[in-house]
Amino acid sequence: MCGMPQQPPERSSPAPGAAPRRLDASMSLLTNIMEHSLDDGYAEAAARRGQVGTSRLPKALGGKLGLAAGLVLAALVVTLGAAQARVSAPTVAKERQNLIDRIQTETKSADALQKNVDSLRDTVSAEQQAALKQPGGDGDRLVELLAAATPVHGPGVKLVVNDAKEASEGGTGGPRESSGFSDTGRVRDRDMQQVVNGLWASGAEAISVNGERLTALSAIRAAGDAILVDNKPLVPPYTVLAIGDGKRLSTAFQNSADGEYLHVLVTNYGIRSSIGVQSDLRLPAAPSLILRYATPDVPTTPPKTPSNGKG
Repeated sequence: MCGMPQQPPERSSPAPGAAPRRLDASMSLLTNIMEHSLDDGYAEAAARRGQVGTSRLPKALGGKLGLAAGLVLAALVVTLGAAQARVSAPTVAKERQNLIDRIQTETKSADALQKNVDSLRDTVSAEQQAALKQPGGDGDRLVELLAAATPVHGPGVKLVVNDAKEASEGGTGGPRESSGFSDTGRVRDRDMQQVVNGLWASGAEAISVNGERLTALSAIRAAGDAILVDNKPLVPPYTVLAIGDGKRLSTAFQNSADGEYLHVLVTNYGIRSSIGVQSDLRLPAAPSLILRYATPDVPTTPPKTPSNGKG
């Protein structure tokens, strides 16, 4: 099917005397952007600045005098501040030196008092030991031994308990969990309580933990993550020395319920433990221990015999 041929569009010719049509007349928006790249407001501001001048300093005499007065006042304030700091610097330095001297003096006084306390403690301990050496019979020596009032030595066992190699905090839900904390590899105060009580029950005659002699009044407690024995903090590993029949004491402890408890800690929590029989152990006396003996109260006057009413 053939169509009619289309005629090319006719181009209108410019009117006589008119300016020729620009080639980019159809792109007037782009042409305007290219020719006016800046906003007209910038041009107006530049024109005004050219008329007024770039300097913003006051031209009137009063304005210049005010500006000069302000500069002089600022310079005066800065100068006075610098002079004041320079004058007060020696005073501050003197006060600081006085404070340092006072701290050093008080520190020396505290050290002297501490030395005096140590000397008095040694004197009291020597007097106690001298009093304990007085003859009083085997019963008195046994009381002194059980009260940890005198140093002792003899055969026994050495038990070392230490935290796991990768001890960490965290809830395990195991039998060691308490209301305050739970752990996965730390030796706790009640663990040491179990160990010490097991050694006592197995026949130990004297026990020390990290050099701290235990008495009937000793307490093993916790303060945060630290274990306290008589309010003295200990650090792992915990070395427990127990005097007694070494082989029998070691066997009795390991077969006891407390020994099984320690075995569970080693197996389930990675706590490290070792026990060995020693031929001679030396335990110090408990510090600041005053041993008092009770004596019967003897009446000064004979008791009156009751009257039966017969004459």
